[in-house]
Amino acid sequence: MAEAYVALKKRWHRSKTLWFNAGMSGLFALEANVHMIQPYVPGNVYAYGVLVLTVGNTVLRFMTSQGIALK
Repeated sequence: MAEAYVALKKRWHRSKTLWFNAGMSGLFALEANVHMIQPYVPGNVYAYGVLVLTVGNTVLRFMTSQGIALK
């Protein structure tokens, strides 16, 4: 007999991955438009930001076990 599997989904606002991506996107967009941080940090800070974003997404994706319900 085949077993039924029901995937439970969490609400979108409970997703750590989405919040992380939104926060990083907001910081990059703010810096791109306002240039408040650039005078105070070395030139390679953007490369580190992309690295943090990539590693953060990877770690959070491996921690993810549920899908997202958009309702």
